[in-house]
Amino acid sequence: MLDKPFRRVDILLGRPGNNLKIGIVGVPNVGKSSFFNALTNTSNALAANYPYATINPEEARVPVPDERFDWLCETYQPASRVPAHLTCIDIAGLTAGASTGAGLGNAFLSHVRAVDGIFQLVRAFDDAEVTHVDGDVDPCRDMTTIQTELRLKDIEWVEKHLEGLKRSGRALNSTSLADKAKKEEIATVEQILKVLTVDEKDVRKHAWTNKEIDVVNGLMLLTAKPVTYLVNLSEKDYIRKKNKWLPKIKEWVDKNNAGDQIIPFSVAFEERLSPMTPEEKKAEEQKVGAVSNLTKITHAGYNSLELIRYFTAGPDEVRAWTIRKGTKAPAAAGVIHSDFEKKFVCGEIMAFDDLKENKTEAATKAAGKLRQQGKPYEMVDGDIAYWKAGA
Repeated sequence: MLDKPFRRVDILLGRPGNNLKIGIVGVPNVGKSSFFNALTNTSNALAANYPYATINPEEARVPVPDERFDWLCETYQPASRVPAHLTCIDIAGLTAGASTGAGLGNAFLSHVRAVDGIFQLVRAFDDAEVTHVDGDVDPCRDMTTIQTELRLKDIEWVEKHLEGLKRSGRALNSTSLADKAKKEEIATVEQILKVLTVDEKDVRKHAWTNKEIDVVNGLMLLTAKPVTYLVNLSEKDYIRKKNKWLPKIKEWVDKNNAGDQIIPFSVAFEERLSPMTPEEKKAEEQKVGAVSNLTKITHAGYNSLELIRYFTAGPDEVRAWTIRKGTKAPAAAGVIHSDFEKKFVCGEIMAFDDLKENKTEAATKAAGKLRQQGKPYEMVDGDIAYWKAGA
């Protein structure tokens, strides 16, 4: 009999939980705070033409656009509508030497450590009015600076952790399960150090086993976090879909972090669209021949954190609940209330596509598409759920 295919969805890299955050990271003066303001449609973050304009990280919850949620709201006409959100944090600029405390290095790295994913903002526009911390614009140099500093800090943390493990593991023997587990942990941490130093790779780019991921997650490493590269173009370059740096940026990412998503956009264009009504925005996009990329960016950040959403729907409320991929039904119910998880009986679940096709819950049920699911059920993105819990 063939072995079952290996599934790494059992344990995901990163902090467990559903309330995950993404941080905007970059060298100073690449447009982080202006992007944050446009993304969140606020003026919370201080946008200024000097390094370290952002010292304390600003935080905002960004609604995740979803046509399924819109359809449910249109269908049920609920009194309350609560979409899914992506928690986004604007973090101070990083400069070379941050790993040893230069600039705002220690504070910066602690803020990066506190988030679960990274929007790395890359400047690919020239503007004499906006200074660059290194004098000239070179996005590949900037990306190398950030990668180097995050890696150096990880190496420092891993070396310290390994030293402590080896110190406490000197008297290990091979007979007890506890000692065997400790030896395996030491071997995994040694492998993490090799990936960072010898292989010169980010931790997230190595193929870890489930058991190894447990160790990696315990270290909360900077290079274990997913990265989405956001390339900030001038409005002119974005509209004409041409920029001299884009091929070089793609070449750098393919070489250093193959598979990571690159999204070109223009902070200047997004800022200009931000105060407009939806109708004005659509007219302007049609006029210039380019559309806002904020929805694509929000979806990319949400998906990079391995997040999905399910819905509860009725006349009182339509709501999207954020969970991580692989979440079982009881834990998904627990997002609403912990008692739902503790006293879980079952879930009545239908797929969004089935409800949309059949138009009503009654017709969906009559078509045999409303299913009772027990504790082993793994939630699917777009499920519509009604939970039953014991007294």
